[in-house]
Amino acid sequence: MKTIAALQNLVTAASLDIEPTAAELDAIEREMPLIRAEVELLDAQIMTIDRPANELDTRRVRRARRRVLAARRTLANRAPSGSPEVA
Repeated sequence: MKTIAALQNLVTAASLDIEPTAAELDAIEREMPLIRAEVELLDAQIMTIDRPANELDTRRVRRARRRVLAARRTLANRAPSGSPEVA
């Protein structure tokens, strides 16, 4: 019986102790308001999964959607770091 061996190198990184760079952490920090708004929207939607949505639930989801859109707008209108802002 012949043994089967992998002929390719591993695809994963050599070390699993890789930490995010400062630029990646800055990008996460810039996107954090959007991330929080999306989590709030998800929470509001999860609350309405197992029961019919009443008026309060509908308002909660609508407000959460507006927060997500506002956070996306703010993030899109913000100049990327390292480039000059256009006034």
